[in-house]
Amino acid sequence: MTTAREDLLAAGLAVFDRDGFEGATVAAIRTRARASNGSFFHFFGSKKELAGTLFLEILGRYHAAVLAAIDESCGARQGVAQLIHAHLDWVVNNRREARYLFEISRSEWTEEIRGAQRAQNSRLAEAVERWRAPLIARGELLPMTATLFFSQIIGPAQIFCRAWLSGRDRADPRDQTDILIACATRAVVAIDADHRTGETP
Repeated sequence: MTTAREDLLAAGLAVFDRDGFEGATVAAIRTRARASNGSFFHFFGSKKELAGTLFLEILGRYHAAVLAAIDESCGARQGVAQLIHAHLDWVVNNRREARYLFEISRSEWTEEIRGAQRAQNSRLAEAVERWRAPLIARGELLPMTATLFFSQIIGPAQIFCRAWLSGRDRADPRDQTDILIACATRAVVAIDADHRTGETP
């Protein structure tokens, strides 16, 4: 059974998805959640505060899905492929949440949660680095910053995801999985990584 706070967050997501942040109102969110004015302001000081809280919760779920895709047993190629699969699967299976995270959220109203957002991003980067660092040390992954690594893995996939989330393209972004994995592998995996590990290309 959901709590009043969870109901308000779910209602906020639905209203933001329908009306955008600017068009959404506290009244519309309360109506959808069947919550009183007092209940809303007990949990959130404003629409902006609810939006920021929702952003952090969805970001946490997205990060958890990405991290579940890799562990220390994954080789370079396998890990790259699983990270891309995880990103694409999460976006498609959680379209409303993904649209909120990648399309609706705006920097001007996430300023108050910037520190918490950076902390979550740092935890994700540290966890991925625990998988990536030994592979770099063994010469299986090319040495590059974490930011550059993520841009090569997730960046190209995001082009297709954003087009699908915005409705500009109706094609499932997972249709591009194989080519995205192939391109990312060429960008971050050492040419002779297979000889080092026995991984199948």
